[in-house]
Amino acid sequence: MKLNALFVRSLVGASLLAGASLLPTTSALAQQANQGYVTLPAAQPSDSVGKTEVLEFFSYSCPHCAILEPKVEAWAKTLPDNVVLRRVPVAFNAGMTDLQKLYYTLEAMDRLDLHPKVFDAIHQKRERIFDAKTISAWVAKQGVDKDRFEQTFNSFGVQTKANKANELSNTYQIQGTPSLAVGGKFVTSPSLANGYDESITKAQELVKMVTSR
Repeated sequence: MKLNALFVRSLVGASLLAGASLLPTTSALAQQANQGYVTLPAAQPSDSVGKTEVLEFFSYSCPHCAILEPKVEAWAKTLPDNVVLRRVPVAFNAGMTDLQKLYYTLEAMDRLDLHPKVFDAIHQKRERIFDAKTISAWVAKQGVDKDRFEQTFNSFGVQTKANKANELSNTYQIQGTPSLAVGGKFVTSPSLANGYDESITKAQELVKMVTSR
């Protein structure tokens, strides 16, 4: 079965569980998936005033995210000034929460230079940095002050951002990673677009569609 067909089926299943009003009808989903994206029933507000947001829903433990991330990073550098990329770490279960908090801790400490290195450690070097203890030890090896990292990791601010990420994942009906949401209205992914590069191309098309209105 094709990837986009699998994605549509998962979305349809989610809509049956959550209520028909949350997502388009089955036929609408199938039609939109053939276009390489789906449309939310209601546009979501942007946290970046006066700018169009692109949300990258990802997980450090996701091998597909590891492949797409450098492509998103390169694409983000080409975006116009009125478009901003925001990364949203996803936790589909409690076991993913510490990796979710890792991203926001690196962000708070201005150490997002380690963001690609986390992917490399997990997917290339096969390091098992999935919980707070092993994450803290790994970060310390990267030259980050361990005490400061743990204090930030366990802070109210980081937990608040993690909670917000969970809310966004639910609002955008994210069923898998990686996914790219554009303009609070459209969602595409390698599954929907049938490829990693194709998902970037589709996201770029959606950016142009949103910003030209």
